[in-house]
Amino acid sequence: MKKSSPEPNVTAKTVSVDSVTQELRRLIATQIIPPGAKMSEVSLCEKYGISRSRVREVLTALEQRGLVERIPNKGAIVVRLETSQICDIYEVREVLEGLCVRLATQRGDKKMWVKYFNEFSGQLERCVEQGDIDQYIAAYERFHADVVTATGNQILAELLDSIFERTQTIIRRTIILPGRAAHGLKQHQAVLSAMVKGDGEKAEEARRETMRSAKSYFDRYQKYVL
Repeated sequence: MKKSSPEPNVTAKTVSVDSVTQELRRLIATQIIPPGAKMSEVSLCEKYGISRSRVREVLTALEQRGLVERIPNKGAIVVRLETSQICDIYEVREVLEGLCVRLATQRGDKKMWVKYFNEFSGQLERCVEQGDIDQYIAAYERFHADVVTATGNQILAELLDSIFERTQTIIRRTIILPGRAAHGLKQHQAVLSAMVKGDGEKAEEARRETMRSAKSYFDRYQKYVL
């Protein structure tokens, strides 16, 4: 029997430090690479076809984002968030997310917020009623990305990107808690209603309330989430 050709490895010519970093960020954020996992330099060299020095650049970038920790004599380990850290992150998100929607309301295209309001008030209501949480999460992530872009504030975008990345799995697990998706949907409708009206301050307060509510759900169900 003729042996099948092995799947070709990606060569160093086609792989950059940035592309490997982006891929590992995604795998860590979604817990495909779980908390506590060791990031072996040798394994990463072999998998991505890049040099040891480039792997170290990747690990440095991940460490700067709070995704891995370098431990003497152990190497790089994927960070495991503690309950207190997650609560701290929710408190910071409340302020930053509120600022984000206020700036987006003031600077963004109103037509975009009308489009999202209609989506969150129509199609996504049916999705939540039918238990299609994946489509709801996908829409939420699109909305979040567009709001961040609309602020035009690069510093704010970088801060939120780092925080969102570190807690992506927690966010997804919280959304599927009993009643959370339906409650969160109504809160997003309130945020979007204010954005459509051009009321940045009201949108900010509504978004901050959404964050406080999410933290409350996490506090209540944390043993099922972590």
